[in-house]
Amino acid sequence: MLGECPGDTSPAAVTRPDADAAGTRPDADAGLTRPDPGTAITPPDTDTAPTRPDAGAALTRLADLIADGDVVVLSGAGLSTESGIPDYRGETGRKRRAEPMTYQTFVGSAAARRRYWARSHLGWRHVARATPNAGHRAVAELQRRGLVRGIITQNVDGLQQAAGAHDVIELHGSLDRVMCLNCGRRTSREVLDERLSAANRAWSAEAGAINPDGDAVLEDEDVASFRVVDCVDCGGLLKPDVIFFGENVPRSRVDECYGLTERAGLLLVLGSSLTVLSGYRFVRHAARLGIPVAIVNQGGTRGDEHALVTFDAPLGPTLTALLRELGDGSYATR
Repeated sequence: MLGECPGDTSPAAVTRPDADAAGTRPDADAGLTRPDPGTAITPPDTDTAPTRPDAGAALTRLADLIADGDVVVLSGAGLSTESGIPDYRGETGRKRRAEPMTYQTFVGSAAARRRYWARSHLGWRHVARATPNAGHRAVAELQRRGLVRGIITQNVDGLQQAAGAHDVIELHGSLDRVMCLNCGRRTSREVLDERLSAANRAWSAEAGAINPDGDAVLEDEDVASFRVVDCVDCGGLLKPDVIFFGENVPRSRVDECYGLTERAGLLLVLGSSLTVLSGYRFVRHAARLGIPVAIVNQGGTRGDEHALVTFDAPLGPTLTALLRELGDGSYATR
């Protein structure tokens, strides 16, 4: 699965590549400049929007940047934690340890695949039942107002689209789909869920906890008794349509994200620590091109040095306050 309980040494699948060789662009862009970093704003740790004078001024500054339009959103797991989906490195992620499964382990070990699908069979339902939160809805509203050019999400939960957003690039894929590693056919996760339920009618395991991306913690004996199914067309191995560690994001998808970033008036990072290169490279690329970067995240990020504005704050309340700051859309017609 996608996370690992403390003390469990068996690998579990995750959906975050540490580094991605596909589609990378030059690290040094001669003659390009980046904006001067701004001052981080850290509002009180409450469930209300920031109210301190300096936070209010930063919120106004962020609203001014967004009001100019052509915003590209880069979202991470922190945007979905208020929907009850744990993250890897934020407030909920620091409470867990995860030993990631690599793509190579998944395809090379029947035991690893059984472990993944057993845990995912229970845990995926937790993700599937999740609903968009105020942060997702705020991004969709910004897009509806014509301020957001496009959205790159590192999340695999589909909640941004469920909130009404469109033109979302799923950088790491989606748990809603399953693909055959032999014939390439993609099918619905719901269809696979029905097949797995039919193959495991007597299986009555219960999850001890839910880790990121629908990783249900199970006892070893529950994993051992789980039956895995293969592709109905060719009998090939099935894999969730997400990017595992050790697996490259398709070059065409990476290039699409680079192209979107290059056309941005502002790169707005929401709920990502930017720890892995997969998302951080777009922040670095924007900075080299002189495109302003703003970051809203709980905790510091790898990209803070590139940002004009940073907020260490809950996403939902902050983005809701941002919508209020922008008002009825008159900003967009200035």
